[in-house]
Amino acid sequence: MTAGSHSTNGSGEEPVTVTDRRRIDPETGEVRDEPAAGPGPADAEPVVNESENGQPADDASSDARLAELTADLQRERAQFANFRRRAAEEKQGSVAYGKQILIDKLLPVLDDLDRAREHGDLETGPLRAVADKLTAVLNAEGLEAFGAAGEEFNPELHEAVQHDGTGDHPVIGAVYRCGYRLGEKVIRTAMVTVTDPEPAGDQTGAQ
Repeated sequence: MTAGSHSTNGSGEEPVTVTDRRRIDPETGEVRDEPAAGPGPADAEPVVNESENGQPADDASSDARLAELTADLQRERAQFANFRRRAAEEKQGSVAYGKQILIDKLLPVLDDLDRAREHGDLETGPLRAVADKLTAVLNAEGLEAFGAAGEEFNPELHEAVQHDGTGDHPVIGAVYRCGYRLGEKVIRTAMVTVTDPEPAGDQTGAQ
């Protein structure tokens, strides 16, 4: 039987293959050529570790890390924005509080100027100029006086020290002390007397 010949029996079984590994062919006497070697480990393609979605594992890990860092950055930015907002609100509140403290200390001075004005002491002279400048500065800071004779009485803004009339539609009769608001905040109520409004007939002249 020659090299590489097959033997088949009559039972239908798989043929038996016999391989002649002799270097010299016994029939020709020639040296046989060695069979080409199969691909070795060095010739095999490198194995790439891939994730379940077919993407290399290193790339998937890098994408996950990038997403994590991006989320951390966004969270830090949001926290910093909240910090800046709170700091601005606290600063604004501190400025308003300090301004109110200063104005509270100046209210008695404004009351003295109002009394001097009622007595005619601010008609002329240097005191009038000082009073006008002080009033202008405080008004620029948001201070506003309220409470005048004839205005509708408001218990949230006016402190009544005397009541006259029926009280159905009370108005301010006289002002003992002006009220003040700083911006939208009332820092002092006005001290007034309360009376009934004048009848409409008394406000018209004789025809």
